[in-house]
Amino acid sequence: MKISKLIGIVLVAAALLMVAIVMPLASADTLQKSDFSLGSFAKSVDYYDYVREYASANNITLPDGFDNYHANIYMAYVNTSGVQVLYAGLENVTHNGSTYLDIPMQSIIMHYKTANDSQDVIAESTFLMLMAFQESSNTSFPGSPTINDTLYASFSLGYDLTSLNATLPALNSQTELIPLTHSEDNLTWSWGMTYTNMTALWWRTYIDPSNPHYDSSSPVALSVYDELSFTYNLTIDPSAHTATLTENHVIGRMLDLFIGESPLLWVHYNSTGTYGLLGRKLGNSTIYDFIQNNGIEMSIVNYQTLIMANHSTYSITPSGENATQTETPVSASSIATYSDDGEKIFNADFGTKQDYDLYNYTADPTETTYNTYQAVTRTANAADFVGNTLFDYQTTLARFLPLVIAHMYPGLYAKAQATISNMSKANYFFITSYPEYGGYKIVHDPTFTAYIATPQATTTSTAPTSQTPIGFIIAAVIVVAIIIAAYAAVTMRRKNKH
Repeated sequence: MKISKLIGIVLVAAALLMVAIVMPLASADTLQKSDFSLGSFAKSVDYYDYVREYASANNITLPDGFDNYHANIYMAYVNTSGVQVLYAGLENVTHNGSTYLDIPMQSIIMHYKTANDSQDVIAESTFLMLMAFQESSNTSFPGSPTINDTLYASFSLGYDLTSLNATLPALNSQTELIPLTHSEDNLTWSWGMTYTNMTALWWRTYIDPSNPHYDSSSPVALSVYDELSFTYNLTIDPSAHTATLTENHVIGRMLDLFIGESPLLWVHYNSTGTYGLLGRKLGNSTIYDFIQNNGIEMSIVNYQTLIMANHSTYSITPSGENATQTETPVSASSIATYSDDGEKIFNADFGTKQDYDLYNYTADPTETTYNTYQAVTRTANAADFVGNTLFDYQTTLARFLPLVIAHMYPGLYAKAQATISNMSKANYFFITSYPEYGGYKIVHDPTFTAYIATPQATTTSTAPTSQTPIGFIIAAVIVVAIIIAAYAAVTMRRKNKH
């Protein structure tokens, strides 16, 4: 796939116009210390407001300019049967009231006591990104992105461009919250979030452990896919001493793909064909033809961290290898985590649902039928990702997430602050790939199991120094402005003809 730089200085004015019309952040609820004594809650909060209040109360100095930033997060919390689970799904990040980015960042923080020794554990699982890839002839893991392949990391935008009244594809990303619900006995819970019309910039990235980085000069493409959904199901089984969390991922089909040789040589692919700068149809090759013809596959990157108060933890593959530093296939198996005294405390199981469902829109536009294929999951060397500045947004927010542990379980706050907020301290990274792709909708759900002590009955009540990379934002703004300018030109030309 031949893709060159997209940015042109002549479009800066259009970019500034776009910044002026973005929608403000919707009002958010507040997060209080007392919330964590409830049996459950679910609400959208400005998490940075919570951070500011916590910092003020505890004499913590925040970075300069932090007061101007806001992070709207949907939080769902379950506190029952000796298990606390906090979900944090990022809706958007804003600065001075202007919407910058909808980043599909998802984190789960779980606190529980181990089954045998009743030792306290904090487990955190984080979705890092979507990563598209093209396999090379010397790939080391067929069907999975490796150092020898061509890799593209997705970074999503959250601009609402509907007020332009121009002929645009659906570039108004939105979030839809899936309410927290539970069974009558409080042992089964579900919640989640759906990002719709997600507009994603794709950056050439490299997972070289000696130099993890991305090409920050400009993104290589822009795409729109109709949804990215995360649904979580928590099942607590007191007799088996387990709390099982199933994560259901839905990667919606690609709707639009923009690539080009320069700002004036755009090519736009959608489900009906190929189009040029002024909307003239160039051919019948669709977005799905392009993805299949160029051998583009899709994957999800996650990482897992587990800490204990008086013990270290380690994670191993079925063959007994250290999961932190190895690249080992685990598609039909699992990754187990132990305390240093030998107690098994956590298990990530990929064999229980190795298959994924692919909905071929071309064959069935109703997307009611699907074909089943096998996902490819492997551990990844943490050094492949740690240090890549592409993740500055995620790591900035992750630096503050452990503050909630001060209220969930204060005894592990200090260790969580030093560990969970640092990707380099993760027990392991894992990549789940979908070799059969074609730009179509994917549904898949891996399983995570915590081994807990005998649960106690509970009653459910209702109820850093890093700066944001402004250069990264400017590049994103300019690329979207290119599309605005192109489609505005088409609209104006059509109006002039009348």
